[in-house]
Amino acid sequence: MIALPRKSDWPADRLAEARAVIADVAHHSDPLIRLACKVLTAHGETATEREDAQRLMVVIDARRPVRRAPREDQGRARQ
Repeated sequence: MIALPRKSDWPADRLAEARAVIADVAHHSDPLIRLACKVLTAHGETATEREDAQRLMVVIDARRPVRRAPREDQGRARQ
């Protein structure tokens, strides 16, 4: 069996998908946005792109406790 050399488009495809998610954050879930941020933070082409992705991940992570607060308050009201 002979291994044929081939160019993989996988990294470019994943970067394109991550950029598409980031470009339309209003229509994607937080876990998907977080994953896209991780991809861009690690593999983004420019320092600015990597830094912006890292900042967005901080914002997404900061929103998480706010979403849990109403549920926790409802649980306390039932007791």
